[in-house]
Amino acid sequence: MKKLFISLVLVCTMFRSYADEGMWLPMLLGQQVYNDMVKKGLKLKPEQLYSINKASIKDAIVIFGGGCTGEIVSPEGLIFTNHHCGYGAIAAASTVEANYLRDGFWASDKSKEISSTLNVKFLNRIEDVTTKINNELGNLSGAERTKKYNEIVSKIIKEVIGDDEFKDAVVGSMFKGNQFFLYVYDVYKDIRLVGTPPESIGKFGGDTDNWEWPRHTGDFSVFRVYTDANGKPAKFNLNNIPMKPKYYLPVSIKGFKDGDYSMIFGYPGGTNRYESSYGVKLATDINNPTLVELRAVRLKYMFEQMKKDPAVKLQLASRYAGIANYWKFFDGETRQLLKFDTYGAKQKDEEAFNNWAKGKPEYENIFSDYEKIYNEWRPYAKLRQYLNEGIFGSPLIAYVTSWGTLEKLLAKKDYKPEEVKKAVEKATEARKSFLNNENKKSDQQILAAVVSMFYSNVDKTQHPKNFYEDLFNKYNDIEQNPYKMFAADVFENTMAFDDEKWKSFTENPSAATIADDPAYKVAHAFLNNYLDNYASKYSDFVTKNNDLGRLYMKGLFEMNPTKMNSTYPDANFTMRVSYGNVKSYVPKDAVKYDYYTTIDGVIAKYIKGDYEFDLPSKLIELYKNKDFGQYIDKTTNKLVVNFITNNDITGGNSGSPVIDGKGNLIGLAFDGNAEALSHKLAFDKDLNRTICVDVRYVLWCIEKVGGAKHIIDELTLVK
Repeated sequence: MKKLFISLVLVCTMFRSYADEGMWLPMLLGQQVYNDMVKKGLKLKPEQLYSINKASIKDAIVIFGGGCTGEIVSPEGLIFTNHHCGYGAIAAASTVEANYLRDGFWASDKSKEISSTLNVKFLNRIEDVTTKINNELGNLSGAERTKKYNEIVSKIIKEVIGDDEFKDAVVGSMFKGNQFFLYVYDVYKDIRLVGTPPESIGKFGGDTDNWEWPRHTGDFSVFRVYTDANGKPAKFNLNNIPMKPKYYLPVSIKGFKDGDYSMIFGYPGGTNRYESSYGVKLATDINNPTLVELRAVRLKYMFEQMKKDPAVKLQLASRYAGIANYWKFFDGETRQLLKFDTYGAKQKDEEAFNNWAKGKPEYENIFSDYEKIYNEWRPYAKLRQYLNEGIFGSPLIAYVTSWGTLEKLLAKKDYKPEEVKKAVEKATEARKSFLNNENKKSDQQILAAVVSMFYSNVDKTQHPKNFYEDLFNKYNDIEQNPYKMFAADVFENTMAFDDEKWKSFTENPSAATIADDPAYKVAHAFLNNYLDNYASKYSDFVTKNNDLGRLYMKGLFEMNPTKMNSTYPDANFTMRVSYGNVKSYVPKDAVKYDYYTTIDGVIAKYIKGDYEFDLPSKLIELYKNKDFGQYIDKTTNKLVVNFITNNDITGGNSGSPVIDGKGNLIGLAFDGNAEALSHKLAFDKDLNRTICVDVRYVLWCIEKVGGAKHIIDELTLVK
């Protein structure tokens, strides 16, 4: 009896639902969760958060550009999101002469707003399709289940959106495939840049401050949605009009204090909180350290070129930022998982499950099967990381891989000339795009480094056949580095960079020409080695892992049936809401971090001309004059820059609105803190914090630094 009691106590820990933990489905909050939101300070009714029939907060929340969140803040379709979310569009609009990344940009009126290739998606409706999918899946498992599932989902989506380019749909799998929801979106494709602060504000602190608190970053940018004359989604057209949204967020400049309610709506990208102990150990032992090591090399060589030339910095800025962000994240995740022994905690949960599962054939072998599949895949995990983050971390090698489709087409004896013509034209367009973004000097160094690291760090039995033997035979000058000689040869002789060679190829395309290209030979050798020998192993591992995860979750809910209605599913880039409070914290002994930072801290970090800590002269002038206008915090008599909450978020929530208890916008979420970077796998109730830019700092930067008061005039300010 005692043993049973201990097991049940441990079961409850598997469904950890601390008050501030959880990325909840807003249409299925449940009374228990809603009551807790009210207890913490929410003043709104459930239908004000999410409603099918009436305008609600959910109608102001958008998927921004495919990987971030944005919010509508005016009756004319104005969007607030993060600076790093708009980074690619800002860089694309910039030139060396009109460098909006460096100098900022504010459209003086709507006619000056800059078109982009971005789109935003508004959630139209949600449908539970669990029964429909499960009825067709039956008892299938493994690859058969995956194949059938994909067929079912494709059919469902096709039925919903047809050929409408302004509609999109996804099926979100919840609880590792135990529940399914169909999400239908309206897609708006005329999105224009309205304004951005200079990078010295929007990215202040750079990589040094990334994932750190205290923080002083003005991470915001401003865009606008346009529609056709009838208010429908449309492609860019000068005759389009600003969107008239169903709902937009009022903007509060009243301020807040430690402990005040905070709520975040958005599209968190992905968590794996119900991962097995085996998955945690693979991450900390192999996957994460390998990724961090390889990304560090790529960043090193890119940065060396970026700091030498403003044009190169502009060219590589977006790619560099993306690589750097998760380089630091996975390094921090590993340290936190080890520090808090997440592996050990998972093992305790699994022991409790095994005790319950004894005598239940469907569940009793789950963890012995887990052990088997991880033992089978583990020897090849480093190889896969080295391929993805190393070999194909070279932009050249990643690009020439795309020639494989054309090579296969040309190798056919009965290929159709019109098909080849179309494929060659497509390849030429891809080459043009590649060359626009390519920096040869850094890429050549990256290729030399990762090929060397692959040789040294990946099991020799897993190397591409004869690749390294041929390399050492050809480049054998004892006074020179063979890998550097090899990379120089590849870059010198590939037709990817040679206009004459490319012209000759397009005029007389042949599979042999592609196969003989030195860059393609590299890509082909490593990719085919993986596809021929290891891809099926990885596919088997993933499908079996998915099956076991689904069964494990199903079993957990059988152990504790009441938990399904009060447990949140992993994030999967579907709309979620998290709630909590503005909250200071104690990261370590004798240290307490306040819940906000101010402009004083920005000035204290300022280093003139520095890559990460420079500031615009206008901001410094305004600071000296104490010209903060209506945006000064009335409690502290300071301009608040950033603040923290204990909301539960993850990647994809970037740009999400931070909303007070009355539904007003008070800030934009943009980062997490270093002490809790294990949040994808494990939530820390004491240390987890979301770092946000205060909306008052956003407005001050727009009006005072940017001189764009007309944008402020669009907003509904709550004073």
